Amino acid sequence: MNSLIRLELTRALRNRKFLFFSVIYPSVLFLLIAGNADSTTKIPGTGLTLPTYMMVSMASFGALTAVLMGNSERIAKEREGGWVRQLRLTTLPGRGYVLAKTASAAVVSLPSIVIVFVVAAAVKDVRLDAWQWLALTGAIWAGSLVFAALGVALGYLASGDAVRPITMITYFGLSMLGGLWMPTTTFPDWLQDIAKWLPTHAYAALGQAIEQSRAPHVQDLVVLVVSFALFAGGAAWLYRKDTLKA
Repeated sequence: MNSLIRLELTRALRNRKFLFFSVIYPSVLFLLIAGNADSTTKIPGTGLTLPTYMMVSMASFGALTAVLMGNSERIAKEREGGWVRQLRLTTLPGRGYVLAKTASAAVVSLPSIVIVFVVAAAVKDVRLDAWQWLALTGAIWAGSLVFAALGVALGYLASGDAVRPITMITYFGLSMLGGLWMPTTTFPDWLQDIAKWLPTHAYAALGQAIEQSRAPHVQDLVVLVVSFALFAGGAAWLYRKDTLKA
């Protein structure tokens, strides 16, 4: 399995297009959205300034991009190309393939998180305590596993041609409705009620809680745990179903 992880990492690092969208793109969006914002005015209902709010949102968005976009399309194409079928002939267990995909995506997601933090601190003078920087990095990195599981499930759900539009709709829908591109406090009340139950909203809320030096809301933790269970369970079921077809 270690050899497969190294192979997946090498492939991901050689994909310049993927690296741009997962590592550089979130920082560019942060500058576009928060570049002209002042560092004192707080967003109503959040207690955070726009730069501090968007720093967590864009770091979460970058991790989401790496683990979701990186997994789904690659898995679907490998299924069609016969690569997954060949791996089943080796001693590699099925869970090893899934773990290798998740691990490689998680490694790539870490730089996107760190770069957003560096840009926010250097350009917008965002200042937090040392424990907050470490806690933010750990929480956002660990939370990305929820969407890594979703990426694996989508990769086994659709074919290589169909997986891209499905992934893009899921990706942009979760990002926009979950408040990663703009504060959900700007949404209509009915849309805010929906957003509170989305895993992306709960994901960003963990980081915002750390910025505010408070404990996360129980509802956000429940949403993430339930989402991970559903996505991971769905991925496992689809993998077994795909194995029976082979």
